[in-house]
Amino acid sequence: MTDHTTASSAPGADDAKTTDHTDPSAGPEHTGHPGHSGHPGHPGRSGGDVDVLVVGSGPTGLLAATELLRRGVRVRVIDRDTEPMHVPKALSLWPRAIDVLDDLGLGDGLRKASVRVNAWSYFSERRPLASFQMPAEYASRSLPQYETERLLTERFHALGGKTERGVRLLAVDDIDYSGRIDATDGVTAVLEHHDGVVERVRVPFLIGADGAGSAVRGQLGTGFEGSTYEMAFALVDTHVEGDLPADEIRFYQASTGTLVIVPMPDGVFRFLCVLPSGGPDVSVEMMQKLVDERGPRGITLTDPVWQTVFRVHARHATDFQRGRVFLMGDAAHVHSPAGGQGMNNGLQDAHNLAWKLAAVIHGDSPSSLLHDYGAERAHITRRIVRDTDMQTRAWMAGSRAKVVTRDALFRLAERTGAATRFYAPVMAGRRLAYEVVRATQLPSRRSHCALRGRLPGGLRVGSVFPRQVALAHEMSGPEADPSRWTLVAVTPDGRGAWLDDLHRIAERRGQLRLLPLRRSELTAFGACRETHYYLVRPDGHIAAHGHERDLAHLEAELDEVLLVRSP
Repeated sequence: MTDHTTASSAPGADDAKTTDHTDPSAGPEHTGHPGHSGHPGHPGRSGGDVDVLVVGSGPTGLLAATELLRRGVRVRVIDRDTEPMHVPKALSLWPRAIDVLDDLGLGDGLRKASVRVNAWSYFSERRPLASFQMPAEYASRSLPQYETERLLTERFHALGGKTERGVRLLAVDDIDYSGRIDATDGVTAVLEHHDGVVERVRVPFLIGADGAGSAVRGQLGTGFEGSTYEMAFALVDTHVEGDLPADEIRFYQASTGTLVIVPMPDGVFRFLCVLPSGGPDVSVEMMQKLVDERGPRGITLTDPVWQTVFRVHARHATDFQRGRVFLMGDAAHVHSPAGGQGMNNGLQDAHNLAWKLAAVIHGDSPSSLLHDYGAERAHITRRIVRDTDMQTRAWMAGSRAKVVTRDALFRLAERTGAATRFYAPVMAGRRLAYEVVRATQLPSRRSHCALRGRLPGGLRVGSVFPRQVALAHEMSGPEADPSRWTLVAVTPDGRGAWLDDLHRIAERRGQLRLLPLRRSELTAFGACRETHYYLVRPDGHIAAHGHERDLAHLEAELDEVLLVRSP
């Protein structure tokens, strides 16, 4: 429930005016941009005036475009809707997604416009069941989707970008289904403008961020595997009379279904439930009846802001990428609103792909780097679909045995603190880790590092490098270079002859910075006792880890992800 949709056909297009912006003579010559040396013949930048076409201007598409633009990539954004969205839709922003927005300089505005959710409380047949306090570092924030889009749009415009509205995608030609980036120099998009003009434009790369009914996905012919829940959900956003906590999500579980109440800015609350079978359509009156039957007493719904009915799907694309065309956000995956992960997952799709595209387009990295996008994001999406499905089915527990089991598990989680210690960090995105795919990403010999890395929150390949350390050393944050890799060298005192070897390795790569650290700075995160390194990607994830004897591994891994600087 996060991204705008784009139609896939246009009646009467044969009679429309046509413009052709393709250039059959344009080769893959890289023109470079300030700070990049350029690699002629690299499969990134074409001779046109656009490097990447983004279809869809929801949060995912806007973030992808903004991340690309701030890295010097020429971006064009289109959306079939003539006006921005004005309904709340997705609300939750979890800490990892907030990190991404912080790095764009949006943190202050985001926190000012949103409310922090400090607790999740559960009730069974109106009786208190369990309450889980969220530590500040794991707490989500509630912000209507149109506000997230507003913040991203303002940043996008400040960087010189614009959204072309009333433009829809009709077709994508010249897709290479072999999956090879260098098999072609781009694809041709056929676009229809609101005035009937049909345009053909050649672009090196195309991103489909155009929602669950994605026209881009339809053009790729990739499947959308999964299922649809049998029931429909009713949603009412409204002001209320009565006392509800403004920083707490409440789950009122009953044999007839679950009622969820989510705080929003400006004193608005979201009421969400399964639509009663055979009952009336969603309305304030219908929701008030459910609140009176199973929700908090003394609450009156007064001034509705938005109401809707929707069906919940658990689906993901069979391929997130084909050749030079990529899917992200709802175009790539949809799942239950349980846990509020949908928009966050889409934002992290955009964050994952944007730096890779920029690196390939500027000639800093080989085109093979782009193949990691689909594998990494599909792995994370499968886990999220599984987890949200489990939460949704817990909402729908109807039999006496299932209710007793569910309630016992909630009480146990509260009593032991397990939910706060283990589940909250997962929801917050602090346990997010991509899979290891190459032996060169790991030390050549096993050590206690491997065991430490398996502990919850431990430093391991694929996970995010500790945020507070990254901020302290300008690896992350609004002032950090968004295209730079960091080779973190950890020694007892931050010095040593080994650093000279690392310096020689780093200076051969155009976007690699060497950062010596004392071991004490990482002790709290389970760092090895041995002298070691972490290779950290521009998006903050650890790409590789090794020890003093593993420099051959390091150089082999760098050959996979970064091109050698031209003399």
